[in-house]
Amino acid sequence: MTDAITLQKLDETGRQIVFTGARTSNSFADTQVSDDELREIWEMTRFTPTMANTQPLRVVFVRDAAGKERLLPHIAEGNAAKTAAAPVTAILAYDKNWHEEIPNVFPIRPEMKDYFAADEAARHGAGNFSAGLQSGAFILATRAAGLAAGPIAGYDKDGIDAEFFPEGDWTTLLVVNIGHPGENPWFDRLPRVDADKAIVWA
Repeated sequence: MTDAITLQKLDETGRQIVFTGARTSNSFADTQVSDDELREIWEMTRFTPTMANTQPLRVVFVRDAAGKERLLPHIAEGNAAKTAAAPVTAILAYDKNWHEEIPNVFPIRPEMKDYFAADEAARHGAGNFSAGLQSGAFILATRAAGLAAGPIAGYDKDGIDAEFFPEGDWTTLLVVNIGHPGENPWFDRLPRVDADKAIVWA
């Protein structure tokens, strides 16, 4: 029998930073976020497990006034103020041509590129699933980097795609505001689903 490898686990402080103590920020301070901090978020995100290591997530960091002017018309009214105030807004996008990278990221099966090129339904099914996994990890990575993440659902996806991805190769999955919390950033903590309602032992 092979001996088990003992893995380290996050201490209580780490768990609070990433999970139990983390909150979705609804306001942001004007403290700037550096390029190095944003790269750190990506460096953690790219180690997310994905189907055959294909990594179909792409990110646009919108941070200057000109970029925000392009983005804000496509953000719902209820999300506009906090998106304008956030030092950075990340557009998480799905690369529809992720299969082109297969020979680089999964060199043991380079022929998979041709399979997914020929089957659009399979390509987008697998790609959207993996990009969704990476999107969740992106939020956790933002927290791990010492920043607040404010994912929002209220935006015009087609409008953002037309503005930022006019060639149609990428498409928006999620918009996430990033920065340091501002004044009164948190809503009251809402209940979580109890374990006895969410877990079945089989």
